[in-house]
Amino acid sequence: MISAFNETAAKEFVEHYPDIPEKLALRIYTSRLIGRNPDLVLHGGGNTSVKLNQKNIFKENQEILYVKGSGVDLATIGQEGFSGLDISFLRKLRSLNSLSDDEMENQLEIRKVESSSPSPSVEALLHAFLPHKYIDHTHADSVLILTNLKHGKSLIKKALGSRVAVLPYTMSGLPLAKEVVSQYEKDTDIEAIVILNHGIFTFGEDARTSYEKMIDYVNKAESFIKKELRGKALITPRTDIPSFENMETATARVSQTVRGVCAHQASDGSLRRFYVEARNEPDLLKISLSREAQTICTSGVFTPDHAIRTKNQMVYIESVPKNDGKLKTIVEQKVETFKQDYHRYFNKQQKDRGVDRKELDPYPRVFLIEGLGLISLGFTRKDARIAADIAEHTVRAKLKACAIGEYVPIFDSHIFDMEYWNLQQRKLHLASSTPLLQGQVAVITGGGGAIGFGIADRLLATGAVVVLSDIDEPRLQKVRSILVEKYSESQVEVIAFDVTNYPLVEKAFEEISRRLGGIDIVIPNAGTAHVAKIEDLDPNKLDQVIAVNLKGTFNTIKASIPVFKRQGTGGNVVVISSKNVFDPGAAFGAYSASKAGAHQISKIAALELAELGVRVNMINPDAIFGDEEISSNLWDLIGPDRMKSRGLDYHGLKEYYRNRNLLKANVLAEHVGNAVVFFAGNQTPTTGASLPVDGGIPAAFPR
Repeated sequence: MISAFNETAAKEFVEHYPDIPEKLALRIYTSRLIGRNPDLVLHGGGNTSVKLNQKNIFKENQEILYVKGSGVDLATIGQEGFSGLDISFLRKLRSLNSLSDDEMENQLEIRKVESSSPSPSVEALLHAFLPHKYIDHTHADSVLILTNLKHGKSLIKKALGSRVAVLPYTMSGLPLAKEVVSQYEKDTDIEAIVILNHGIFTFGEDARTSYEKMIDYVNKAESFIKKELRGKALITPRTDIPSFENMETATARVSQTVRGVCAHQASDGSLRRFYVEARNEPDLLKISLSREAQTICTSGVFTPDHAIRTKNQMVYIESVPKNDGKLKTIVEQKVETFKQDYHRYFNKQQKDRGVDRKELDPYPRVFLIEGLGLISLGFTRKDARIAADIAEHTVRAKLKACAIGEYVPIFDSHIFDMEYWNLQQRKLHLASSTPLLQGQVAVITGGGGAIGFGIADRLLATGAVVVLSDIDEPRLQKVRSILVEKYSESQVEVIAFDVTNYPLVEKAFEEISRRLGGIDIVIPNAGTAHVAKIEDLDPNKLDQVIAVNLKGTFNTIKASIPVFKRQGTGGNVVVISSKNVFDPGAAFGAYSASKAGAHQISKIAALELAELGVRVNMINPDAIFGDEEISSNLWDLIGPDRMKSRGLDYHGLKEYYRNRNLLKANVLAEHVGNAVVFFAGNQTPTTGASLPVDGGIPAAFPR
């Protein structure tokens, strides 16, 4: 590890933010250097601070501590990510013998100089008590490796030298802050303080000094570890595991199964589903195939802070049978064992402390799968990725630790303190309720057109992750870019495939499952049209329309069934049918007949998939034109002919269709999207239904 500090870059950074005090700008600059190095901190971990003298509202000089906000990511932190606190008052808290969590949180909140700033880091008091202008704190992998060994204190001293103090693990807050400042006052020559099973603090009178001391001491730890590992094998390969014929397929199957087994009922009665993040780097595959894999999974987190993201243990799946039933049985048994262990841990810790806490969900977050690597779970994609990143670092670090000496798991009491600490829980942004479709994955074919866009927009607004598909990739990417700007990049995926080719649809669903864990909502929407009377209809054109509209719907539904079966959590298929199913038009036989066939196959699917808890419903839109930004593929095809036959321009044609429905309504793509959300949200126990979204066309009333 080398210092990333650059004088020119630092100067340019300060000049780029002329409205920010220079010392705070440099604090932001070096904080980002720390945050961008995953070997130092991950996803909101670590914290930094700077002390500044500023004028208050009375024009009096006041010393202000700017400390990182709780859960703020150092990699992207800005001025708004720091909380300014009245340091003179905070230092008075040192005289207290104890301070409850609620009172500490209260004192930190009421001592903020700006009410809109984030809640301060849980280690704000430590930053306040130490006298240094700049303080940096990280959970550096190399430091944690040494502190989690049996003789961690002596190893740290040996590796980092005499100017580093080492303290036992102490809960963050007032106790840790008092321990650290007392240690510093005993020896003011120390340059860093290491907390066992927690991390390292460095400090200095300028931003560069504090940051580069961090890099220097982490380097010393890395060098020591490298020397200790010289000539040692990190893993013992197993020889009793058959290789996979298709690793991609196996990963998809396991992800679907794990996701389904871990889905569970929330307190409000809804089904909580997870997203999946899979990692299969070569070294992770080797680790999953080693004799050390089981120990890695059951020996606890590297620091209690990680437990809120990954739980304290991982689940090891040491065999992946080809039979889906056998695989599900193995996963169910492993998850049930994990849950029972978690219940015992929770109940024991509650009893030992004499406290009353509400138990968090007991489901695992990380699985190490033989031959496939890591699979992590999260209620959001961000949560799943954070868990995967932490697990990756933990697995690799544990191997090194075990090769050096005896790895000592952290006490369960420390894990419980952190996992059920309300000040730490707020990092997870736990809400009393979740969006209707959060945790669900929706796949929309024909995603490059107006209706696909409207459906995606409404699904995203209710919390789903949406996968858009189309054979027109430029249109697909345009839709994605608009949706990403409105929502977030992690909520929108695209994958191009041809719905007329079943093997391609099957492969696409497999790829979606590898990316996200599975599929819950399937919207066959891809369609095409051709205008011709029967006597003029080219049989080849008829075949093309049937291939997309009928066979494409069939292929999409068929490919979803194995996914629904492995997950075992039900689901929804919402077929975008057509008003023409009930009210066909002349010279539109290819479209009307193929849509009627798709409608009928969807009714059959409703009969057959009910036993899986999968509902199949149809939506019959009419005259969805789209707009200039995202037009309708269908009306791009048939619009010119309709305008010509009626002597109308584009706007005149839209007005014609508006006036022909009973409600005289402009029927929009978002209206179709609202109907999809109604079905996908299981608002009523309905399957096999046809819902018109057409403003009221009497001839198209379902009957």
